[in-house]
Amino acid sequence: MGTLKEDIKTQSDWIVKAFAADGLTLDYSIKSFIEIDKFFNRNSTPGKAKRGGRLTNKLGSTVFSIGSYIIETIMKQVPDAVLFTDDEAADGEVTMSVTLPDGGVIFPVQRVMKRFKNGEEDSIYVYGHQLTKDFTKEPFDESYWTMNNAKGEIKSWWKFW
Repeated sequence: MGTLKEDIKTQSDWIVKAFAADGLTLDYSIKSFIEIDKFFNRNSTPGKAKRGGRLTNKLGSTVFSIGSYIIETIMKQVPDAVLFTDDEAADGEVTMSVTLPDGGVIFPVQRVMKRFKNGEEDSIYVYGHQLTKDFTKEPFDESYWTMNNAKGEIKSWWKFW
């Protein structure tokens, strides 16, 4: 096992290949965070891995890999973003952070954990876009509202079941 910075690169590359096997394309764009939301919708319900889904085994390493991909993407897309890792910390995999040019600090692995726990309300795409839009000038992809679940269905706001 290398340093956290080395592990971030290795695991980010791994998750890109793993998602490709499921027909999900991660291309290091903020828009590709939609694919992460699709992945969670296919493989989990809030706080639980779906039986037979990709999260039933090795949940922790998958969460770390997705968080690593988010870090790598933000580092590529946001000029002057700064990664902080602490190889000595017992919880270093969870407390890795990125400081944005405006001074905001984000914790991508913790956000992925929240996405798993709470579901779509903690969307990775909406989060990533909001945090980076002033730096990337990337417009919000309105197709998110139809692609944000595994079936591509739009859930009526008034349906609670």
